[in-house]
Amino acid sequence: MKNVVKKLQRGEQGAALILVLVVLLVGGLIAGGLLQHMGAGLLSGEVYARRTAELYAADAGVEDAIWKIQHGETLVCPATRSQTYPSSSDPPMIINGKSVHVTIEYQDDGTFKITSTAVSIDDSNTAAIVSSSGVEAYVSPSFMNFSSLLENAIVSNSTITIQPGNVVNGDVWLPDTDDLTNRGAINGTVKDSSSVTIVWPTYEQLSPYYLDDVGGAPDPGSYYDIAGQTNTEGPWYRNGGLVIDNTGDSATLVLGGTIYVTDDLLFQQAGSHEYTIDLNEHTIFVEGSIDFPSAHVSICGSGCIIATGNINFQPSISSEGDEFVLVMSISGEVEFHPSGDFTGCVAGNVDVQLQPGNTINWISPEGKGLDFPMGESDDPNELPPIADTRIESWEIKQQ
Repeated sequence: MKNVVKKLQRGEQGAALILVLVVLLVGGLIAGGLLQHMGAGLLSGEVYARRTAELYAADAGVEDAIWKIQHGETLVCPATRSQTYPSSSDPPMIINGKSVHVTIEYQDDGTFKITSTAVSIDDSNTAAIVSSSGVEAYVSPSFMNFSSLLENAIVSNSTITIQPGNVVNGDVWLPDTDDLTNRGAINGTVKDSSSVTIVWPTYEQLSPYYLDDVGGAPDPGSYYDIAGQTNTEGPWYRNGGLVIDNTGDSATLVLGGTIYVTDDLLFQQAGSHEYTIDLNEHTIFVEGSIDFPSAHVSICGSGCIIATGNINFQPSISSEGDEFVLVMSISGEVEFHPSGDFTGCVAGNVDVQLQPGNTINWISPEGKGLDFPMGESDDPNELPPIADTRIESWEIKQQ
């Protein structure tokens, strides 16, 4: 038995070496391919990461274009069909370390085609493009249209109070008819949200709209004295509060453009110095409150008087019967007690209070030249302001 075991042991000498040599041979055969695969994986991972960064950067370019369209910061319109930015004279738009170029094109169906391309540049050669990725999107705009508001004599997003002796010749709208206190006469239809939808404008929508009217306009200062003159002034951009006064004989301030005030606006009532504000188809837009105290100020001409805050509206009305005036508080209330019959629309977000003895007459605002977003433009080569956009398609364009 011992001899058999010794014979077997002597017959297995060198077996381990053979196994080692086999392993080394197999390892040598697969090592090159494995290393090559690992290298390709690292390279493809780098390409994937670069492409992903490009795609996110291109998508950000689309979002930037949509923002510009919504805020009127693009030149694209039926007359100017396309715009590419940044231009060669502008600083580059760098997102995720990629250089982004955007083109906006106006289409015949009223949509916008946005092409955004993100480019990776060779760090060692700024003129060499390594790769680029793009996104092509089609965007449908919905234009700001608040004409439904102007179809009524009184509009409120909350409550309306009509006192004895008030006469309203036109329709009245509020969300719930139970919030209407009526002690006067309404010669029209009382409507609520169950029958008619009113699109209520916001400060964020109207502020850019009127700021566009006063770009580069002078600041009149905190106090403006008409001083017995007939002056045409505007557009104005007042950064702060504004007091308008007349310390001379009878005077008239004719609006030559939008008056934009970032704080409160007060029409001063000093002594017996009467003066008239001729809206002249323009708009007074105030980020604070507007105070027309009862005394010697008159209003004439068609136009808009809009405040973010409250409006105390008690001037004399010298407008003709075919002129239309909008008095609107975007976020506050309107206390309405002018002297004389008023033609137009009174709108208050929180409340509209008519003091006793006033008459409001509604006529169609069409053709009155109101500077108010109503979903159309007087110039066929321009676009009306855009309230929102909807992405119709979004497609990756690898290059």
